[in-house]
Amino acid sequence: MEPLNWPAVIVGTILAFGLGMLWFGPVFGKAWARGTHGIIPPDRPPLAAMTLQFAGTFLLALVIGTTAQTHALGTAIAVLLVVAILQLAGGLFSQKSVAAALIDGGYILAMGSIMILAQGLL
Repeated sequence: MEPLNWPAVIVGTILAFGLGMLWFGPVFGKAWARGTHGIIPPDRPPLAAMTLQFAGTFLLALVIGTTAQTHALGTAIAVLLVVAILQLAGGLFSQKSVAAALIDGGYILAMGSIMILAQGLL
C-alpha cells in the first residue's frame, strides 16, 4: 500500500472545517437557525462542539485519504452518501425543517468533495 497523503488529509480537514464556519454562518446560517427550532447562536463559541466537529472532520478526511490510497473512490462516495443521508434523517426525525436538514446533509457532501479534491490535487 502507498503511504497516506498527509498533506491532503490536513488541508482537507482545515478547508472543510473552515467551510463549516461559512456554511452555518453567512451562507446558510439564518435559514438553518430558523429551521432548527429557532436556535440562537451562543455568545461564546461552543468549544466542546467545535472540538468534536474538528475531530470528526479529521476522521472523515482520514477515511477519504485511506480510500484514495487504495483507489476506492466509490467507497469514499458511498461513505459520504451514507453519512449525509443519516444526517438528513436525524434532522428530519428531530423535526428540523426540510431546509435545515438539507443544509446539514449538504454540508457533509461539500466537506467530502473538498477532501476528495485535496487528495486529487495534493
